Amino acid sequence: MKNFSIADMQPAALARIMGNDDNPALAGIAYFYPAPMCGVYVKVEVFNLPDKDRINRSGFFGIHIHENGNCTKPFSMTGDHYNPDNNAHPDHAGDLPPLLSTSGYAWTIIYDGRISISDIIDKSLVIHDDKDDFTSQPSGDSGTKIACGVIIRL
Repeated sequence: MKNFSIADMQPAALARIMGNDDNPALAGIAYFYPAPMCGVYVKVEVFNLPDKDRINRSGFFGIHIHENGNCTKPFSMTGDHYNPDNNAHPDHAGDLPPLLSTSGYAWTIIYDGRISISDIIDKSLVIHDDKDDFTSQPSGDSGTKIACGVIIRL
């Protein structure tokens, strides 16, 4: 396989992330790139996550692709995690590794080999206010949906 860099690739989709009413300054963007063999790279940058002054809480935030692309606040219309194969959590196609925030900022690149760009168009990318425990069913007990962005094709 030829060497490649995500820096040389063009994103095929994006989600503009906005915070809920309790976190109006929370904002970010996620870009989705088709991986060379299969799957998708997800590049996420988020500002103003509420990790400052969180007593006894980690800087980790659950992040998932949800089945509905409706980010009407309070994000209750996003549905469940995207899970076309009816797998248990954390094996949903939309289950992603957590974001790690430092002083309200998080940046990450994630590879998900269980999805394609066409699978996730018109779905939503949701950030939760707590870490995903990777155990609790059906969705990891990651708390309130604090941010959301609809995934659109570029």
